[in-house]
Amino acid sequence: MNQRILIVDDEPDIRQIVGEILEDEGYAVEYAKNAAEARKQKVAFNPELILLDIWMPDEDGIELLKSWHEAQQVDCPIVMISGHGNVETAVEALRFGAQDFLEKPLSTAKLLITVERTLQAESLKSENLRLRGQLLPGTDIIGESVALTELRRQIKLLGPNDSAVFITGEPGSGKSTAAHAIHASSPRRNSQLVDVSLAAIPPETLALQLFGYEKDGTVTPGFFEQAHGGTLLLDELLDLDLDTQAKLLSALQESSYIRVGGNTKMPLDVRIISTTSQNLDSAVADARLREDLLYRLNVLPIAVPPLRDSPGDIELFAEHFMKLTADRENLPLRHYEPGAIQWLRQHEWPGNLRELANLSHRLLVLNRGETISADEVKLALGKTLIRSDNDGLLNECLELDIRRARERFEEAYLRHHLVEAGGNVGKLAEVVGMERTHLYRKLKTLGIDPKSGKG
Repeated sequence: MNQRILIVDDEPDIRQIVGEILEDEGYAVEYAKNAAEARKQKVAFNPELILLDIWMPDEDGIELLKSWHEAQQVDCPIVMISGHGNVETAVEALRFGAQDFLEKPLSTAKLLITVERTLQAESLKSENLRLRGQLLPGTDIIGESVALTELRRQIKLLGPNDSAVFITGEPGSGKSTAAHAIHASSPRRNSQLVDVSLAAIPPETLALQLFGYEKDGTVTPGFFEQAHGGTLLLDELLDLDLDTQAKLLSALQESSYIRVGGNTKMPLDVRIISTTSQNLDSAVADARLREDLLYRLNVLPIAVPPLRDSPGDIELFAEHFMKLTADRENLPLRHYEPGAIQWLRQHEWPGNLRELANLSHRLLVLNRGETISADEVKLALGKTLIRSDNDGLLNECLELDIRRARERFEEAYLRHHLVEAGGNVGKLAEVVGMERTHLYRKLKTLGIDPKSGKG
């Protein structure tokens, strides 16, 4: 898309000449002859640069810039234009967020250099933010198992395609990491990926935060605007209420949307990646997910395997998370002893990679010594529950089939740590390395009342 420039000047000749020069250079241009029109065009046109004249009737450019500054709406670079420039005016403009200053009569060469330099600086700032996001821990798909090798192959195929992607997988399995990898291999990789955790947003504000809103002349951009030209990651899509699902479907069908409280159509230029840890067919059958919306979002499905499908990679992951934590916390690096790795491989990992990452963090922060022993791992995993047969748990488990034995152990394990956590489910989730939503479901399945741990 051509970069968008808004020219605000009360002189028609200036608007026309500057506009023609910029259009010849390939920019998309809109115009405003006063502050009132500038406010409307800023909302409707969503410019990437504003050329703002200082001397205008009714409300001058400095007053307009100041009002945008006070409302925290200087969301693109602004270059001031004046025929009577002075140092005091320039300083005041810069104080309110202007990027540069041009004097009339305008030199074509200086105009183009200033515009190009200002847009390049903004682009570099956005690129810096994007690269900083890429450097966050856990954005690489590692592992040599068949399951993870196949996942990397699928990501390589899906990345260059611009269609919507739906990622399924258990909680903590790495769905967000897969989404970042898809974005990084896509044509949109130089634009932003906006990661939206729908479960963390109150239902009554979901539409406002997705589409943005307008009130009393103030514009608050939503996630769609923030991700314009890039990728929007909708984490746990099934937390989206049906009314907002209908609005999202309409936006996808029309390739545009309207901010809440507004009346201007905004272009929808994002690639949507959705994730869920729930069953999509059941969600449609239970009327929790619109089937027509699923057709729009599930164009390219991909499944992230659970950690238990890659037992040979557990040592690699464990050492990887240990190094990440050591670097982040500036702590001495520890390594797992062979016996400790054996215990890690035997664990079921209901919380998947997130559980392993949390375990590695605890072992690094709470213990000393260069190596991590099997006893440390067993203690961290709650294996002390079955070290002896004091309560008959081991004998009981040995008499059951593996599925029921696992459930019996999980029940004893969670009851033990629930008491240790004083009935605090948030603390319990941190200790056992499980997502709170998944933990609540597990407690309910096993018939454990969280209140039973208090006192």
